[in-house]
Amino acid sequence: MEYARLGSTGLTVSRICLGCLTFGSKQWREWMLEADAARPIIRHALDTGITHFDTADFYSLGASEIILGDALADFGVPRDKVVISSKVGLQVGGDPNERGLSRKHIRHSIDGSLKRLRTDYIDLYQIHRFDPHTPIEETLEALDEIVRAGKALYIGASSMFTWQFAQLTSGAARRNLFRFASIQCHYNLIYREEERDMIPFCTAENVAFLPWSPLARGLLARGSDPDASLRAQGDNATQRFYTHESDAPIVAQVGRIAKDRGVPPAQVAIAWLLHQKQIPSAIIGATKLSHIDDANSATSFKLTSDEIALLTEPYRPHAIVGHHA
Repeated sequence: MEYARLGSTGLTVSRICLGCLTFGSKQWREWMLEADAARPIIRHALDTGITHFDTADFYSLGASEIILGDALADFGVPRDKVVISSKVGLQVGGDPNERGLSRKHIRHSIDGSLKRLRTDYIDLYQIHRFDPHTPIEETLEALDEIVRAGKALYIGASSMFTWQFAQLTSGAARRNLFRFASIQCHYNLIYREEERDMIPFCTAENVAFLPWSPLARGLLARGSDPDASLRAQGDNATQRFYTHESDAPIVAQVGRIAKDRGVPPAQVAIAWLLHQKQIPSAIIGATKLSHIDDANSATSFKLTSDEIALLTEPYRPHAIVGHHA
């Protein structure tokens, strides 16, 4: 495993982050892995050097955090040896205050996440989406309060327009509040719209850019068969996100390079992400132990400049997707 600094912070993260969206309750989504199936994957991630784990209160309405927290505690993992990320903002209950980025919801959410994760602090606490209904100042001050209280060490964000993230970062700077260390965005070989503004903005501000769905919901790993997994059949985001005419040629190019180099397609797709300076860590979902191994191998896999050109040439602009859950 290789490791990198998270933006301008002193925090070191593994270059592969295990995303825990797929861990939770089948009552929430039928393709969830419940605790017995998820724990071996978490164990294998730890054994192979992954130290960064990303979850959210929204994932299975807290069950994902419980599974991760219980596993880390039961495995006897020292708290200082792992980096835990979680998120706040999406709907987690029927009450009108159980969503968004108000001071009230952030305060209740951080306490709930800490309890479920069985920890005293969260390393990276992220706003899950931009909240147009709450004053930015209120959100920034609430995030600053939880860092100063020791409940979170760093703050981050997730999918939004660059102008929205610029409002947040500049607002924090004007008020001398804790700055954003990172942002998670939808980004992979077949969806690259964040290259227009968000990645250059993050580079200029030295904010870490963390790609989610680096394998395009598995499409870049499994080839052109859209029904190769239970998640592909049950997760409608796959059908909504990846139907552009340029997608299939890129998937095919990944397959050709993987075949020529004798590696899994996932290794090629993740290696392409990790060659970019502003990306310290790629967030992968895993439902098999082999998914961990394929991703880890990508950290040391080097693409040639010609291969990178072949992978990127077929891309055509896409409609913006991923800013709303």
